Amino acid sequence: MTSVRHSATTHVGLVRTVNEDSVLALPDRRLWIVADGMGGHAAGDFASQTVVEAAATLPAGLSPVDQLGALRVALAGAHEAIREEAARLGVPVIGAAIVALMLAEGHFVGLWAGDCRLYRLRDGAIELLTTDHSVVGALVQAGQMSWDEAELHPQSNAITRAAGVGEVLDLDKVQGETRPGDRYILCSDGLTKYAGFETLRETACGAPLEVVADRLLQVALRGGGADNISIIVVDVA
Repeated sequence: MTSVRHSATTHVGLVRTVNEDSVLALPDRRLWIVADGMGGHAAGDFASQTVVEAAATLPAGLSPVDQLGALRVALAGAHEAIREEAARLGVPVIGAAIVALMLAEGHFVGLWAGDCRLYRLRDGAIELLTTDHSVVGALVQAGQMSWDEAELHPQSNAITRAAGVGEVLDLDKVQGETRPGDRYILCSDGLTKYAGFETLRETACGAPLEVVADRLLQVALRGGGADNISIIVVDVA
């Protein structure tokens, strides 16, 4: 990879009064994260910030293998801190859906828990690299509906994994080679409930990096902006 660039945005949306999403961009370590908090107001905000703050403490100069291991440890620590906060507040659950992208030596790794997503645009086609950990995600995996149809399902927000949920943080991983021209999109469900595959492809394909995140944000706001919206776009040259 000769260069990697990114743009990012996060927005409270048009309905909610608190932004429970958090984003992290560490381009020097080639690491990007979107966290979507749940639990209401300060609780969800605490969860997502705990995730990104834990990841931000990773030391520079690690090998790719060591950085990936350190990221897993940091996210597991955030998981425990969120569980402790829920116990302190006496609430059933506080959590944060997570998606993380790491680039190194011509390869990518994606880690996730919940329904934050990682897409890749390559040669004019868009591909969803993650699989939602949700009630409707299981229906998609069973072939009973498409991802776009799942966004319209009444249980579309019912996630089954997140930082702070369950005894241990159960992360999934996807990995593969990168190519020059690849464009990755990390986002919270505040975008995907308004932007299906074709809308994402048409909006992000070929557009200058500097405007893509804002254009995608405007799609969600025009659709109603009922949730917080977070987007990170990463280009590989």
